[in-house]
Amino acid sequence: MQSLDHQVLSQLDHWLALGARPWLCTIVSTIGSSPRPIGSLLAFNDGQTVGTLSGGCVEEDLLEKIAQGAIASDRPQRMEYGVSAEENEKLGLPCGGRLGIVVQQLSSDDRHWIEKAIAGISERRLVSRTLDLDAGHTTMQTIDSFEPLRITEHLLVQSFGPKMRMLLVGAGQLAQILADLAIAMDFDVVVTDTRESAIAQWRGPDVPLVHGLPDDVILAQATDRHSLIITLTHDPRIDDMALLEALESDAWYVGALGSLRTTEQRLKRLRELGVSEQQLARLHAPVGLPIGSKTPWEIAIAIMAEITQLKRSL
Repeated sequence: MQSLDHQVLSQLDHWLALGARPWLCTIVSTIGSSPRPIGSLLAFNDGQTVGTLSGGCVEEDLLEKIAQGAIASDRPQRMEYGVSAEENEKLGLPCGGRLGIVVQQLSSDDRHWIEKAIAGISERRLVSRTLDLDAGHTTMQTIDSFEPLRITEHLLVQSFGPKMRMLLVGAGQLAQILADLAIAMDFDVVVTDTRESAIAQWRGPDVPLVHGLPDDVILAQATDRHSLIITLTHDPRIDDMALLEALESDAWYVGALGSLRTTEQRLKRLRELGVSEQQLARLHAPVGLPIGSKTPWEIAIAIMAEITQLKRSL
């Protein structure tokens, strides 16, 4: 499953390979409410679009200006929407919302950075593009950690890389709900289960369903620092096997479903299996914020809330 950035960049590369000169639009600033976050991309070529900036009249107005030749094609141009209450109402932006957008027409010279960005996303590496807003030239470099988009008078710097991948061990009802929430929050989700029957009965979103032993699946799917691993089966033989592998990996987040009593028993077993205290300190168990959740939906919300809280504190 490709991320939206990957889809937009791949389409741009395809259009450029055909000799077209498509446009790339990037949200570079927001004030107040915004339909899409900073860094969101929209590609446009001859009436076709991929990606989204607002899903409404902002895009229509912007694409109309491009089609009419009202936007400079020789250099990137910065535009702002929502500068007045009247414009907010006209364009359908939330009350007080304001978008800053950089619009750039691309040429075949831009394929070099687009292909590097695509490779970074595909290979789960972080890369950064620096766009000279005066000359329109782009350079790329590999980076160690994700950096929020920043823009100055002369430069736009934007990170590209892998989506956070959430591996769910156990294909039950909670995994189905959690997968829905995670996808809505732009995570890449993979589900694994040792039981073929559980996979056959999956009623959740269209995500990769992997039948196999959890430690093997973790090694193949989720060992880097852009990974999250959560065990949900209630079967200690399966969950412990997964956690032994997960806690030795570079995964950013490792969580395990269960009550306080279940967690105490799990920690005892893991210690007996040789897991160090340093590794156990990485385990989020019971998984999720302690909000008194009982139902699958409440538990899924608590898990995503904890993950969101931890991401914001990075």
